[in-house]
Amino acid sequence: MKTTLKKPVAIVGYSGHAYVIIDIFLNAGRLVTAYCDAEEKSLNPYHLNYLGKEAEVISKLKKFDYFACVGHNGIREKIHTQLSQFLGNPINAIHPSAVISASVRMGDGVMIAANATINPMAEIGRGVICNTSTSIDHECIIGEFTHIAPGAVLCGNVIVGRSSFIGANSVIRQGIKIGNNVIIGAGTVVVKDIPDNSAVIGNPARKLVKRQANRLAAA
Repeated sequence: MKTTLKKPVAIVGYSGHAYVIIDIFLNAGRLVTAYCDAEEKSLNPYHLNYLGKEAEVISKLKKFDYFACVGHNGIREKIHTQLSQFLGNPINAIHPSAVISASVRMGDGVMIAANATINPMAEIGRGVICNTSTSIDHECIIGEFTHIAPGAVLCGNVIVGRSSFIGANSVIRQGIKIGNNVIIGAGTVVVKDIPDNSAVIGNPARKLVKRQANRLAAA
């Protein structure tokens, strides 16, 4: 049987969030050898080779599979959109300890961290982050470039729009619809639908005024 060798992995962005993703790849048996960033990092715990700014090293990146290691939804989307035009789609970063139903549908450039659970018939959009120990139950739909923080629980049939942020240890009741560009603070319990461009926090969730929302987004 002919074996196809996988390319080494290059990451885009190299800081705390990237460390988690590199560890995912290493646990999955993938070799990460290089990174792109705005400048060469003085802290290089994985001893990766610096390629340069991603927009300036497209020819070098063709030798690699790539992944955007950026937690910010908008920046991550920009990287995906830019690089996929020249390099094709990014790979997925899936930790071997994650439990994912065979019926889950998943886009490209998705991160699924250690001990995450994604149950039957869920749909995970392009560029989504499912962080450590997240739980996404049956038939949930997660829009593109959304970030689900560690320990968040989404019960069945939850719909989340694109580019939203679901905070750590938050709980979303079954059947809830969350709009686009929504911020849900850590520990929030959501029992009602949340419209686009909202920020909520608390148990039960309450809407923040604009000044509070800006502080939450910057945290």
